[in-house]
Amino acid sequence: MWKWACVALCCVTMPVGAKAPNILLILSDDLGYADLSCYGAKDIHTPHLDKLARQGVRFTRFYSNGPVCTPTRAGLLTGRYQQRVGLEWAIFAGQKEPGLPATEKTLARWLKDAGYRTGIFGKWHLGYKKEYMPLAHGFDRHVGLLSGNIDFWTKKEATGELDWYVDGKAQFERGYATDLLTDYAVQFLSEKSDRPFFAYVPYNAVHWPFQPPDKEDARDKSNWVAGNRKDYAKMVQNMDANIGRLLQAIEKRGETDNTIVIFTNDNGGERYSDNGPLFHIKATLWEGGIRVPCIIRWPGKIRPDTVSDQVGISMDLTTTLLAAAGVKPDRTLDGIDLLPTLSAKQPTPRTLFWRIDRVNRKHKVAMVGDWKWHNDGSLQLLFDLSKDIGERKNLGHLYPEKVAELQKRYAAWEKEMNAHKPAHVVK
Repeated sequence: MWKWACVALCCVTMPVGAKAPNILLILSDDLGYADLSCYGAKDIHTPHLDKLARQGVRFTRFYSNGPVCTPTRAGLLTGRYQQRVGLEWAIFAGQKEPGLPATEKTLARWLKDAGYRTGIFGKWHLGYKKEYMPLAHGFDRHVGLLSGNIDFWTKKEATGELDWYVDGKAQFERGYATDLLTDYAVQFLSEKSDRPFFAYVPYNAVHWPFQPPDKEDARDKSNWVAGNRKDYAKMVQNMDANIGRLLQAIEKRGETDNTIVIFTNDNGGERYSDNGPLFHIKATLWEGGIRVPCIIRWPGKIRPDTVSDQVGISMDLTTTLLAAAGVKPDRTLDGIDLLPTLSAKQPTPRTLFWRIDRVNRKHKVAMVGDWKWHNDGSLQLLFDLSKDIGERKNLGHLYPEKVAELQKRYAAWEKEMNAHKPAHVVK
């Protein structure tokens, strides 16, 4: 198994006459850090994602932009901190005013303008209004839900409202949501075209309601989050099987070698998930809330069977994919191109920030290299993640100068974020 100094890289700009790579970006929802076989799961079997990891690089220190759904998706698609667009927390069911304005450039828009076919098949969670929808953000096709979660069978939100859209129009379709989304994505991947494709497949699996594919049962508010670990495991394994279908469609087209495939997750797991050996769950800024699986395959560019300790974050994927496609964004992004960092002999140190700024919850985090500082309410905590992945041993009293340094860095970042005045702010 190779580690560091093991990734062959493409140029940032495409050579003249070179074929732009296809892109398949898969995002799971609320998956636990240890819920894939290749990340240590014993009771869940994920052969297709395990194979993908063997064919590419598996990150051990990859992070989501936010601890819940909406902020990570905003960071992922814009390549910037979600605070810049006011989407710092999840948009709740029926909350129709906030969203990602069409004036905000996205990965899909940049790629579409560069000649890509673009499609999203899955969960949007960046606004309900027409001007917030995927078709306003550079996607040619859109199938899936606008909200954060739906009944996998009835396609309704917990409010009872139908939330299943096909190219901007709400309609009911019979079938299990994960299977249907894959059907549409496979159709898109199989279309004959001289243009490269960008397929974004943000599954709503394995977010509640916990409805396995072998049992059709309609849910309402009274049993919306009912379930157990076995139901959850079946949902993960169904998603893995559907990812296998996506990879098979690419292989059938003969495009495997010219397709970048990325799998990651939007935030830490909760309830029936396993985030071990990390502490805590989704909706927190502890490692269990924001450290997530990430796998990237690009044959001939990324050496197979690679494990990387390089720190990455959701918004890095936008920068990385634009660089691979030879597309230069017309604004400065907060993410970095991960491919050059993987060729280094040692991990490239990163400085990253997170914030929960709600009426009933205040939590600030700065991470510089292996040092992670928390301001969790009245607590000032410092952890060395290289020795304490579970964040159990506070070292703040031993390294007050390091606490002061990270506090200063965080204050500068927060000042910059607060300088933005988005139309809507979701906290």
